[in-house]
Amino acid sequence: MNLTSRQSNLSVNFAVYTASAYFCKKHRTLIKKTTSELNRISPSEFKRSANDRITVVLDNIRSKQNIGSIFRICDAFGIGKIFLCGISACPPDREIERTALGATLSVRWKYFSSTSSCIHQLKECGHQIISIEQTHNSLLLNEFVFPQDKIALVFGNEVEGINEEVLKISHFCIEIPQRGTKHSLNVAVSAGIVLWEVIHKGLK
Repeated sequence: MNLTSRQSNLSVNFAVYTASAYFCKKHRTLIKKTTSELNRISPSEFKRSANDRITVVLDNIRSKQNIGSIFRICDAFGIGKIFLCGISACPPDREIERTALGATLSVRWKYFSSTSSCIHQLKECGHQIISIEQTHNSLLLNEFVFPQDKIALVFGNEVEGINEEVLKISHFCIEIPQRGTKHSLNVAVSAGIVLWEVIHKGLK
């Protein structure tokens, strides 16, 4: 084998080694984190650090699993309060826990028999009421500028949406832009999208 061939083989071997090293390094970064590596905090620590400027209001949510999912979403994004209204079920409840996975212990909640009464109380405390609903005057979520003061985000019934009386006393209505044939999202999915947008825009 002449010198040129040896140099060529060395170049190929080096390239293979470099690619293998890169793959191994990249592969290590794809390994899932262990539970201890997630740095989870306790429910009491969560309550001390949670954002109390944002309140989630559930207007007559019929599915307990949707309620549990929204508890879990609020926990994930550090939202400290959920107000459950009307027919919305309250913890402790086995069906709620199936999706909440313990988030009912970290996120504070309160029950109101009337959503309108809940909204009036929030307004008296200085909250801007933002209903997530498709209306003639609703603003698109991606274009909406959230107020810098206290806000309450209202999510409505899976079939009927938010009660008309609640819409009338809301400061804003916003909707999630959609492209498909249904123009309908599960309420827990909607909550996840909206709350991520709030956090993403740095309002936490």
